[in-house]
Amino acid sequence: MGLLEGKTVLITGGSRGQGRAHALVSAREGADVIVVDTLDQIDSVAYPLATQADFDTTVEQVEALDRRILPVVGDVRKQADLDDAVAKGIAEFGKIDALIANAGIFSLAPSWELTEEAWDDMIAVNLTGVWKSAKAVLPHMIERGSGSIVMTSSINGLEPGENYVHYCAAKFGVVGVMKTIALEVAKHGIRVNAVHPGAILTPMTSWQGAWDMMSGKPEGEGTEADLLAAGGSFHALKGAGMLQPHVIADAALWLNSDLAAAVTGISVPVDGGHLLQPGYNPAAGADRDPRIAASGVV
Repeated sequence: MGLLEGKTVLITGGSRGQGRAHALVSAREGADVIVVDTLDQIDSVAYPLATQADFDTTVEQVEALDRRILPVVGDVRKQADLDDAVAKGIAEFGKIDALIANAGIFSLAPSWELTEEAWDDMIAVNLTGVWKSAKAVLPHMIERGSGSIVMTSSINGLEPGENYVHYCAAKFGVVGVMKTIALEVAKHGIRVNAVHPGAILTPMTSWQGAWDMMSGKPEGEGTEADLLAAGGSFHALKGAGMLQPHVIADAALWLNSDLAAAVTGISVPVDGGHLLQPGYNPAAGADRDPRIAASGVV
């Protein structure tokens, strides 16, 4: 008997990558799943977003586990789409026991060059979309007197990163949303927690801009091999290069299961020990601060 036997899990951004991993792990553990994703490209995002083929693959893989799946095309920026997904899910399965608010995007630019469009898109998907997803499912969970919500933040919801201030702002914001909603709904028997992925290999993290960022090479010169190699230094654990999506799905599984029945309002980093590592300043040196050279310290 699986850890989610007889439960229904709604997953945003569920058609591929990390979302597909959530769907498959939930199904493996006995849950029926509802996956919500958009088929529309967002102009400020440089890599391709989900396709119908992604949806179809996820459906096939869940059904191969002998579980039911309801795919719903919808945009987490639109409350009506999320409300519709919840209504369809309840009509199909009778209830929704858990939400994994996973949908997210990524883009890169220094803060002084970042466009308003890129900022607005990021906040709308990665932060407001998390709140709207919870808003859609909470009345049903409150009525039932139970439920679990897992919100996807990031290691960059706990530490900053260069050239994606909008992403960090959204992911730090998710922690505030999580803790506030957890406090509000604890009296209704609903638990709310956050997972903080390290460097996970998905379509969102493997594209030219991310290859350049992780390799430190000039624009357009990074490769996927550089990305994979960089994952080894990002994580502290031996053998932990770029992590596979299932490690985050396993953490969400625990949070959504009865094993975490007394756990709410917490952040769970799944980062291969990244946060254990001491930091350094790659820009430091005598050429950066003349006082260093004058002191004789090298």
